[in-house]
This record gives sequence, structure tokens and C-alpha cells, in this order.
Amino acid sequence: MRRRNFIAGLASTAAAWPVAAHAQQSDRMRRIGFLIGVEDDTNSRAMYEAFRQGLQQLGWIDDRNMRIDARFGAGDPARIRKYAAELVAFSPDVILATGSVATQLLLQETRTVPIIFTIVPDPVGSGFVDSLAQPGGNASGFMQFEYSLSGKWLELLKQVAPNVTRAAILWDPTIPAGIGQFAVIQSVAPSLGVDVRPISVTDTSETERAIAAFASQPNGGLIVTSSPLAITHRELINSLAAKHKLPVVATNRIYVAGGGLISYGVDFVDQHRRAAAYVDRILKGEKPADLPVQAPTKYELVINLKTAKALGLTIPPALLARADEVIE
Repeated sequence: MRRRNFIAGLASTAAAWPVAAHAQQSDRMRRIGFLIGVEDDTNSRAMYEAFRQGLQQLGWIDDRNMRIDARFGAGDPARIRKYAAELVAFSPDVILATGSVATQLLLQETRTVPIIFTIVPDPVGSGFVDSLAQPGGNASGFMQFEYSLSGKWLELLKQVAPNVTRAAILWDPTIPAGIGQFAVIQSVAPSLGVDVRPISVTDTSETERAIAAFASQPNGGLIVTSSPLAITHRELINSLAAKHKLPVVATNRIYVAGGGLISYGVDFVDQHRRAAAYVDRILKGEKPADLPVQAPTKYELVINLKTAKALGLTIPPALLARADEVIE
């Protein structure tokens, strides 16, 4: 009887070992920096919540064993630089960076604090990692997309608006991602019979004038490439598109929710949920150098039928059938 009790007690103790080890591992308050977009923006908030909830599912609880210090750069490089320095000064255990600009400025501040990035189009070309398989430094994370995706935006524009022969490409020429996206669009344009011209989003007044001038000629459409500034100014972009009756294809559903025609791109919320697992691994002792950069696993196609009707466009049934979300 005593032997059975001893064995049962031993089994009970052994079963408790993982729980005790986890509790011991997570008792110390961990500090996590988070450099993201716009504080009062629903999309930024959704990404923040997905990340926080992902951490919670892995045992990291707000104000119990971890604390998130969030800073919102709002697409402003000067503001992002200030917050990057501020977060590094906190000596956090890890920092989550949303986008190429935030990642670049954080890496200028530190080569020791672990950084996990999201929504970065070209981490190798931007110099953030040595390679996708072996990052090699203090950063790793999640790619936004491969540049080849950029050509699909022009293909979508031609599918929904076959009469389009001219496309204005809204981009940020000051970041590598802007240059790469425009180069791909430009390379596929001749095969689709579309003349493309770039319009910078770095100066809103100039953007407004350039779009008005572009819209003075017929058969035009807009493509909004991925950049923090474009997201920040998306309400202006959508209002200009509506004013000049230009079909818009963009990179993210937030444009379509705000009145744009179509978006096709990575599910940003899902990517931040996945980022929680990498942050968890860092907090448990792994290093970014040993964590491969992850490719997107979830893309979404969103169509606004109300906008299509206002533009006098009929969405092809095959395209509607492919859509992940249809706004009516």
C-alpha cells in the first residue's frame, strides 16, 4: 500500500514539474516593446489585440508576468525614430516592430535587443537579416509578401475595369519596399496594355494635385502600394478616388472598408497573432538569429460592391467567388 502511495505521489509530483517550471520561468515580469502604427486606428488596435491575445494564450498575462510598452509612430519617420530610441532605452526583453521603417530605425538604435518584425516586404534587401533561413543578427519575423504579389494588383485592376489603360501608382519612394513594388508593377504593365506613372505619398498636397492632374484624362485607375504613409493617408486617398471616380486596388482591407474598390494582400491581424509565438520563444531563451523569417500564410481578397456600383463597374462572378469578404 505504501509502495502504491509512493508511486502515486511520485507521478503527481512529476506531473506538476512542467507547471512548476513554467511558473518559475514566467514569474519574472518581462518587458515587451511594441512599435506600431496609429493609436486611434481600428486596424492598429486589431493588430495590437491579436498580438496581446496570442501572448495570453501562451501564458503571458498583462501586468502579471509581462508588460507591453506600446508606441504609435503614425507613419512619421521622425516620430518613429524618437519612439525607437525610447523603447530601446527601456532595455526590454524583446521589441515587436510593425513595418520596415520601424524595424530599420530600431536596428539603428540597437544590435543587441531582440527584435521581431511584421509586415516587412523585403527583410534581406533591406539589410535586416542575412538570409530568410538564417537571419544571423538580432532581428527576425514575418515577411509582408514577395514583390511578385505587386503585379497581381495591376491584374486585378484590369479584371474589374477592362477599359483602364492608365494607372497611377501611389508609393513612398523613400523606402526600399516602395521602389521594389513599383518596379514589379512597371515590369508587368506592358503585357496588360497599361501605362503606369508613380505618384508619391510623401507630400499630401502634391499627392492631391498629382491625382487631380492624372484624373483629367480618361481610362485611369489607382494602385496603392504598401507603405506606412499610404495607410496613414488612406482617407484622403479614398476621398480623392471617389471624387475623381477612379477605381482603386490596394494592399489591405482597411482601404476597402473605407470606400476603396478592391484589396488583395496579407492578413495583418493574423500575422501579429503569429508574431506572439516568436516573442514567446524569445522570452523562453531563443535568439532571433536562429528563428527563420516566416512567409505569409494567409492572404485575403476584399471587394466593395457599393463602390463598384458607384463607379458603374460589374465585378466578374469568378472574382466574387474568390473573395474572402464582400462589402455591400
